[in-house]
This record gives sequence, C-alpha cells and structure tokens, in this order.
Amino acid sequence: MDGDTLFTIGDLARRTGLTVKTIRFYSDTGIVPPTDRSPAGYRLYDIGALTRLDLVRTLRDLGLDLAVIRQVLDREVSVPEVAAAHADALEVQIRTLRLRRAVLRAVAKRGSSPEEMDLMHKLAKLSDDERRRLITDFIDDTFGGLDANADFVDMMRSAMPELPDDPEPEQVDAWVELAELTQDPDFRAAVRRMAEYQAAERARGDRTGLHHDLTETVRDSVGRALDAGIGAASAEAAPIIDALTARYAQTFSRADDANLRQWLLTRLEIAGDPRAERYWHLLAVINGWPVPPSLAPVFTWFAQALRARTGQQSRVE
Repeated sequence: MDGDTLFTIGDLARRTGLTVKTIRFYSDTGIVPPTDRSPAGYRLYDIGALTRLDLVRTLRDLGLDLAVIRQVLDREVSVPEVAAAHADALEVQIRTLRLRRAVLRAVAKRGSSPEEMDLMHKLAKLSDDERRRLITDFIDDTFGGLDANADFVDMMRSAMPELPDDPEPEQVDAWVELAELTQDPDFRAAVRRMAEYQAAERARGDRTGLHHDLTETVRDSVGRALDAGIGAASAEAAPIIDALTARYAQTFSRADDANLRQWLLTRLEIAGDPRAERYWHLLAVINGWPVPPSLAPVFTWFAQALRARTGQQSRVE
C-alpha cells in the first residue's frame, strides 16, 4: 500500500469495523488526530493513523481506559508495563468474582436471610491481611497481658485463615462462622479463662509447653475403651484411668493422688469447651487442611471416668 494514501473517516470505519462516531470521538480528543484535511474540510488520515486506531481498538478491547491508552500512544508507558499492571488488576477482579460466586453458593446452601447474606459478603471480601488482623485481634484480646502457654499462643498465631483464590462454598461458610465465633463475647470469655488458667499454671512452675504425645495417649487409650463399649463409671474403666493419671503425674512431675485427679478434672473442664475444638475445625476447612476427628467423645469419657473414680475414692476415705 502506498504510504502517501489518505483515508476518510468512512474509509477507516470500513477497515477497522469501528463506527464513524467512535472514530470522530477519538479524533476530537486527540487520540487519533487527522493527518490532513481535504479541500472541502473533511478529515483525512494516513496509514500511521490507521495503525494507531487499530492499537486503540485492541487496548480498549482489553479494558484499558482512554487516559492509559493516551500514555501508551505518547510513549509515556510501554505496552508491557501496561499489560502487567492490568493483568494484576484483572487477577484481583477474578478473585473477587470467585469469592462472590462462592458466597452465593454458600447462601443458597444455607438458605441465608438477607442480613446474613450481607454479612457473608462483607466478610468474604476482606483481604488476607484483614482476615489475619481479625484473628490476631481476637488472640490479642484473649491472651494479651498474660504469661500463658507460649507454645500454645505461638501455635494460634501461626494458624491464620487463608482463603484460596477460588474457595469452595464450604470454605466461605467456615470463614464466616469462624469470624462470628471470634467475635462472640461468651467464647472470648471462655478463651480468656483458659489463658488465665495457663498463666496460673506457669506461675506455679509449669513450663512443659504443648502435650501432643499425651493427647495421643489419651485418644488411643480411651478410644479403645469406647470401641469396646466400656462405660466411664464401670470397673473396667479403673485400670485405664490409673494408667492415664500415672502418665499425667510423670509428665507434670506431680504425685499420682486424689489432688492430681481433681487438678486434671479442672484442666479438662477449662479446656473442654466444644467451641475451642470447633475453632480449629473451621481453620482446617478454610485452609484446606485435613480435618481431624473430634476428640470431644474421648475427653468427655475421660472426665466422666475421673469423676466416677474421684467420687469412689472420696467415699472410701
């Protein structure tokens, strides 16, 4: 094609598929200025203007606004720079749309009220930092100012909710429930009591930290008793409890006596709030971790068996 060829707006419209009105707008705003004018005063455009117009159309199709397009055409920013910035922006939009989709599916599953749907939408829109801040504020409020079990507090601070970019409705549902749980004054008070108990134990010299092995021992021993149908108050439960209290006595360097059993009962009651276990269950769902089986039946049986044994010993004494 001859580089000296000039085109009218109608020619550009036929070549680009854009309307005459759109091309005239781009021309009036200086994005694709005319190259020349005909003797009758009509705007004329050269091959460079046609190329520029093709680029404008492509950039508009990609969602760029006219201000950014003008910067590209005027060489103020490069196409790769603009592409990278808009790819990042689109990523945020895609993530937002995925969250909205998950919220709507969760609402449909729960049969939520308009008020609950509004809450779910607001909570789901929180950024990763905002979600962490909500949980961090909960931990600061319940454990702040206390010398509680440092290993336990570190474990809580390291376990933050991390919604994936494309969450399942169950994950959104779990996040909403977790957020509501951490704002529940009664649950906060229960966790604060647990923190105060831990601090009191540390003040008495307990520096044993977490006790995963001890928990596994209780789960295995009591789990077998439950599978065998052994009642917590039965005679068959006595050797199981004796073995467990001996293990606790060894772990905490205490005498295996009635005081230990009473201490252990208090410990189980304070730590046995089912909402505490629910907290960790919800975190596992949100983060896509394996959800461990509930230990509530195990520790309920353990506490009942301890009470039965403590009562028997008291009557004997």
